[in-house]
Amino acid sequence: MLTLHPDTRELTEHVMKTWDGTELFYRVWPARVPSDKALLLFHRGHEHSGRFQELVDELGPDDVNIFAWDQRGHGHSPGERGYAENFGCLVKDVDAFVRHIGTEYDIPIPNMVVLAHSVGAVVLGAWVHDYAPPIRALVLATPALRVKLYVPVAIPGLRLLRAVKRKSFVKSYVRPGMLTHDPVKAQEYRDDPLIARNIAVNVLLDLHDVATRLIDDAGAIRVPTLLLAAGSDWVVKVSAQRRFFERLGSPVKEMHVYPGFYHSIFHEKDRHLPIAKVREFLGAAFERSRGSDSLLQADREGYTKAEYDRLSRPLPFWSPRRWGYALNRLMLQTVGKWSKGIRIGWHSGFDSGVSLDHVYANKARGWTPLGWLIDRFYLNSIGWRGIRQRKANLETLLRAVIEKVHAAGRPVRLLDIASGPGRYLLDTLRQMEHIPTTALLRDRSPDGLEAGRELARTLNLTNVTYAEGDAFDRQSLAAVTPRPTIAIVSGLFELFPDNERVLNSLRGLADAIEEGGYLLYTNQPWHPQVEFIARVLPNRDGEPWIMRRRTQAEMDELVQAAGFEKETMEIDAYGIFTVSVARKPLAG
Repeated sequence: MLTLHPDTRELTEHVMKTWDGTELFYRVWPARVPSDKALLLFHRGHEHSGRFQELVDELGPDDVNIFAWDQRGHGHSPGERGYAENFGCLVKDVDAFVRHIGTEYDIPIPNMVVLAHSVGAVVLGAWVHDYAPPIRALVLATPALRVKLYVPVAIPGLRLLRAVKRKSFVKSYVRPGMLTHDPVKAQEYRDDPLIARNIAVNVLLDLHDVATRLIDDAGAIRVPTLLLAAGSDWVVKVSAQRRFFERLGSPVKEMHVYPGFYHSIFHEKDRHLPIAKVREFLGAAFERSRGSDSLLQADREGYTKAEYDRLSRPLPFWSPRRWGYALNRLMLQTVGKWSKGIRIGWHSGFDSGVSLDHVYANKARGWTPLGWLIDRFYLNSIGWRGIRQRKANLETLLRAVIEKVHAAGRPVRLLDIASGPGRYLLDTLRQMEHIPTTALLRDRSPDGLEAGRELARTLNLTNVTYAEGDAFDRQSLAAVTPRPTIAIVSGLFELFPDNERVLNSLRGLADAIEEGGYLLYTNQPWHPQVEFIARVLPNRDGEPWIMRRRTQAEMDELVQAAGFEKETMEIDAYGIFTVSVARKPLAG
């Protein structure tokens, strides 16, 4: 049980370096008794961690350490007020902060509950969705899933402003009296010198787009969740919060709407009501067993399986979408073939290694200037932009792992089980010629392998071997010699809906990789064009390219079931592709 004390908690102030070297400020309210449990607090837009002092005092669990940060560009943390390069930077900051708390204070992530307010709740929601951390519970207070902008066509107008002026700001229309009925709290807000009312246009637009993704894909979130809403919220729409909650995949979830409350729910006159609910939920979260339903059978039942089944069925004959997709397919099969990339897609499959090699090169080519223009639009589609960011993230993590293996005095032996030409790997090897490395690149496509051999010859790389191989043959993978210290699976598992096949491949990799070696793997937890791809584009086998998305939690569980331990992850700014690093534990 949680023991309560009404007196002010002891407070200490700290800084931590996040992923890009920025030093973020945070506050700590240590537990009054020795404890490895934690509550992490994330403030709303414009605010800072000091605004949580009263919540901490009134919440008061003796046996829980409480932490709260100042988001970059807020409070005591550095950065232009209200600005971040993109929303993904903020989500990545959360991951860095959580891992810092875990390491610095020896608190396991499964012993953490996170609570976030307004914009902070969307940042936290994106982190839970994209990174799939094994936290104990999630509290979202008046999440800004749809901001009330009040100006007609505000979002298109802001997109136009961003196109004209890359870095621009708008000032919040929200007055203190629109946040709380409590005049004392309204005055405190008004007088607080650390509150900045500006917000960058790119952050506001990213907030809108990320919130849309969270609402659409809320089924991916399975963490026990408490959602608190304000019945008379001037700032955000309760209707969007309800849609998110209804779609939420969490088996344990609660939503409470407080009639008459304004947006700043923890500073309202009757704030004791939501605080009591948080206290109750927090106590239940720490008393509840950490076990959760397995996702290893998600290929047989669940909402991504339902989506896959829907995409596998033809649309009704009278459906306008059916004829719209048919027209798209016709255009791509005719005029579209003037583009080299689209022509490669129709010949080898849009998911093939040869096709991806053209996307990675990112050089528009085509027959006639119109073909060049079509190819440029094709290469600039959001999915291919995400693919190129996946390549960059994969190269970044691969370089880091190569350096780690080399620094440990171990041989660097790479294995890619479905490489295609393997341009990303060849580019990495060229950049790291100072480290002795060998690489075996396997694929089932003779065309992709030959393209890779030619590319390796062009780059004058002699430490690379290409060979045909089945990425799902466990015995074949286990027999690879010499045993790799680093293995890569990039863009493969996303193409196959069944988990048993993927698990068989992962187990083969676990057999092959040396103890203490590393696995780099990719995943596609979300895609904005998944139906267009299924209805229009063929895969490498000439069949409709229908993908069953795996949530990051599902993919990570498969990797864990094969015997690996996940260490870190990167994701593109669009939330489409992830790249993760896992390690095969040392024996004993």
